[in-house]
Amino acid sequence: MSDNSRVFIGTAFLAGVILTVGFKDLLYPELEQRIREYQAERRSRTRSQDSAESLTARPGPPQIFLNGAGQSSKDRVALSMIEIAEERGILTPHSGDTIYEGTSGSTGISLATLARAKGYLAHICMPSDQAIEKSNLLLKLGAIVDRVPPAPIVEKDNFVNRARALAHAHTAASSAATSESESSVADIQVPNQGRGFFADQFENEANWRAHYNGTGPELYAQCNGTMDAFIAGAGTGGTISGVALFLKPRIPNLSVVLADPQGSGLFNRVRYGVMFDVKEREGTRRRRQVDTIVEGIGINRVTANFEVGKELVDDAVRVTDAQALAMARWLVEKDGIFVGSSSAVNCFAAVKTALKLGPGHRIVTVLSDSGSRHLSRFWAKAGDVGGAVDTKLGDVLNAKDNQ
Repeated sequence: MSDNSRVFIGTAFLAGVILTVGFKDLLYPELEQRIREYQAERRSRTRSQDSAESLTARPGPPQIFLNGAGQSSKDRVALSMIEIAEERGILTPHSGDTIYEGTSGSTGISLATLARAKGYLAHICMPSDQAIEKSNLLLKLGAIVDRVPPAPIVEKDNFVNRARALAHAHTAASSAATSESESSVADIQVPNQGRGFFADQFENEANWRAHYNGTGPELYAQCNGTMDAFIAGAGTGGTISGVALFLKPRIPNLSVVLADPQGSGLFNRVRYGVMFDVKEREGTRRRRQVDTIVEGIGINRVTANFEVGKELVDDAVRVTDAQALAMARWLVEKDGIFVGSSSAVNCFAAVKTALKLGPGHRIVTVLSDSGSRHLSRFWAKAGDVGGAVDTKLGDVLNAKDNQ
């Protein structure tokens, strides 16, 4: 029997068991334990097999990996953070545990989707200046959403700090309720409120490990082990660090390039070793976060996830808002590819890198999410592409801000 047949039969068996349990309303609790044991064994077997296969490029067509939960590259990060928390006993399904996170959108959407699928609640804190469709989608996914005014990370009202504080308060309240229940009379019941888990995507090592164990091997296999440059933006820094850590030892001459929007300090951190951007001069900033219309990437501090791979980043490309908007329109016009703002930044930097390296080189980047999550802000400014247009690449590269 082939490996594919075994996987198909095993999956069909598991689906049948789950369906049976659903119809029986869990009348047979021992089945639940058997399912968990089967899932754990299968995950372990799959990880071992994938790890072995990822060390060599696969022959034939590339294996394509889709992000089917939250429909962005943050799906793998969210799943990694949840699974590692489960393995460490921090999260327990169907116990009332709630996942808290501070996010500009995509990680929160992935967490909210996976949380519901795995038996948790989600409470998402995000800056109020992010596209409204992100928070609308989170609400439809059953998450609690706090849209908070943008604030620096050093302030307690920052969206990340708020998520952390809420998670701690949740756990403390649950612990206090449990202690009160244990010390009270037997006929008083205190509901199990579960615990609060702060996912902490900026500092949680499960972030970069998701890309080291997943995205990096996928790219290596899809490109048959041959690429000349990898380009990615950095918000948390998990993507660029995780992929670089996997690829650099296997492709020593690979150039890892940071794609950084205006207002972010990482460009200068990579180029000059100093975290500073000219738009951060006193009196010049229009908002208290990174001064750009781009969402999801760009930051003015070095996170733990970026720190772990920053020495492997060889260069950086600065991308202005005007250039990101022009690239997004170009991708629709020329290829029918409708991407979000961070993906447009990645593609602009990839083109700049390709022109720098010249013909015959393979340049790789990541399209993080769809433009449908950026309609009210980024794409509202980008405008409609229109009918018969023929934008020149030079116009994209030389795009200037109209303000």
